[in-house]
Amino acid sequence: MAEAEEKIAFLSNLNGTTLAEVSLGCILAPLCLLSRGLFLITFHLSKGALPFGTATHLLLDFSMLIVPLVFSCTVLSDILHMVVVGLAVADISVLILLYGNQKTRLHGTFQSSLERFMHTHVESNLVPFVTVFRVLVNVKTAISILAVDFNVFPRRYAKTESYGTGVMDFGVGAYVMANALVCPEARGKEAQGSKFHYVMKQLLSVWPLVLLGVLRLMSLKTSGYHEHVTEYGVHWNFFFTLAVVRVVASALLSIFPVSRSWLLALLLSGVYQVILETTDLKNFIIHSNERHSFLQANREGIFSVIGYVAIYIAGVQVGDYLMRNRTLVKDWIRVVRNLLLGSFALWVLLFICQVYIEPVSRRMANLSFCIWTVAQSMFFLFCLSLADIVLLFAKVVSNSSLVSTSWNPAGGLQTEGRIRKKLDEVCLIQSVSRNQLLFFLLANLMTGLTNTVIDTLKSSNFFAVCILLLYMLMNSLGIFILHINNITVKFW
Repeated sequence: MAEAEEKIAFLSNLNGTTLAEVSLGCILAPLCLLSRGLFLITFHLSKGALPFGTATHLLLDFSMLIVPLVFSCTVLSDILHMVVVGLAVADISVLILLYGNQKTRLHGTFQSSLERFMHTHVESNLVPFVTVFRVLVNVKTAISILAVDFNVFPRRYAKTESYGTGVMDFGVGAYVMANALVCPEARGKEAQGSKFHYVMKQLLSVWPLVLLGVLRLMSLKTSGYHEHVTEYGVHWNFFFTLAVVRVVASALLSIFPVSRSWLLALLLSGVYQVILETTDLKNFIIHSNERHSFLQANREGIFSVIGYVAIYIAGVQVGDYLMRNRTLVKDWIRVVRNLLLGSFALWVLLFICQVYIEPVSRRMANLSFCIWTVAQSMFFLFCLSLADIVLLFAKVVSNSSLVSTSWNPAGGLQTEGRIRKKLDEVCLIQSVSRNQLLFFLLANLMTGLTNTVIDTLKSSNFFAVCILLLYMLMNSLGIFILHINNITVKFW
């Protein structure tokens, strides 16, 4: 069997993992983020000077945020629950120590301290956990697209063939969701004046995605690089999906109120599911062996766009809710609660859909897939927002707010404000956030390059993990250098 065919077989006919295991992965990253923040606070309290050197901050963020994610989907995947419990215990222990060693003791009981904390004002121009969500989805995607070609990456994490819930299946939907959270419509900058001109503007703005899709298609066809055709089709790829979703969603939201966009998402995914059930479309997408016409050749990519548009529109609704102006901690605690309740309600709906309609299918982007993606994304946002609230509490009780990409109590010292600005300038999260599309493109290029020089299927687990760490370090270094030099790469 040729190497390309062997790799295709390695990625085919997979059934995914459990919903619980995917959710477990959504808990690890927020714990790592919290650990990083608590480390910086305790270091500062022990009279340590911040910020560190530029290279030190890069290595710190890489070691505490990216290395655990690489290990979690490789050598630690079978004991991930133990890793999560261990991190949680460590973080809780540090929090207890910080509370017990307050320099400025809050009078009263712990309950009264919490009450005062909930009325604390926060300062942040953006919603930190939304930024972190978008960055972590990008980082996890970058890790997975190369890791999946190695034996050390569990097959249950890879994309499923027809039905199932793989970690990478969620990653695709979460990437669409991440884009929707901060789109113009979610930020209250929807169509002003002529709706036609607004839609045309969005159509022109996606040309970089179309160009990247064409370049990817040409490179795959000319290099003989392995392709799993049932993912998107013969000529289609994820860049084309992102471009079409953006334009179609903008057109729909130009005539439908953003405040009720969840109804549009439900209607779109529901009608699509009815069509799948009442026509021969499902059989055509899943079971047809003919790929002669353009529609036949790319049926997965073309028809799954409908589901991704529904996910995007649902993401706009979530983004619209999260981007509202709030200044008190208690207001954000209410948001954390609502994210959990919303996620739980969607899990219940998902259970009903999987029992009475059909299981999750990324290949079709059916109703169950749409509900699962939004539910899992909201759960991930809940975990990140909870970690941010806990970190803010640690900042308040320790009287130290020198942690980047997180909420800060209002009214801090001017000197701390200047230091926080410097910390943002050497923060890996901010680096990726600044040039997200470029980071995604760089990861794709590095993945292709790695596969051309290394026989991934014959690599030992130790060698594979080393390659993954080096690959992520190179991706991080490239994007970090751009950030510290204040360079934003935009193609439009």
